[in-house]
Amino acid sequence: MAVRKILKIGNPLLRETSEDILESEVQTKDFKKLIRDMFETMRYADGVGLAAPQIGVLKKIVVVGQEEENPRYKGTPEVPNQVILNPEITPLAPAGDGFWEGCLSVPGMRGYVERPNKIKMKWRDENFEEHEEIIEGYRAIVMQHECDHLFGVLYVDRLKSTKLFGFNEDIDTEGKLLD
Repeated sequence: MAVRKILKIGNPLLRETSEDILESEVQTKDFKKLIRDMFETMRYADGVGLAAPQIGVLKKIVVVGQEEENPRYKGTPEVPNQVILNPEITPLAPAGDGFWEGCLSVPGMRGYVERPNKIKMKWRDENFEEHEEIIEGYRAIVMQHECDHLFGVLYVDRLKSTKLFGFNEDIDTEGKLLD
């Protein structure tokens, strides 16, 4: 296992659309190593999720997981460890619930993004088994944020206002801008 370099905003790979994962790929040693590396990289960086494009791999792969309190997102609920391949998201509520999002590819910053707090998501897991689930709340926000990476979208593209964007040290624990 290895911690991989996380690409930062400005790297053109982060703006590309990723390719679907094929069933034949999930049985390979390279795929299994990539998944282990993604989890290790995410945890090392105190992330809640990581998409393959963030480490320069243009495949529709996301890992998520937050089993204990994350220092970057205090007070947020647990997110189970999951591997998500080829996700499809259908919003089941209008955008409106906002959250001060951060991103490992936009280090040291946070911005207020409004997203639907209820989605239907279809995906395949690391064994290529198909899943469909209604997801709500914080976990729905995490899923949408990470899956955006697969289509070249960063949270800064979805800011409610550029006035609601800043450095972590200028934003308090509830996401309010400090004077």
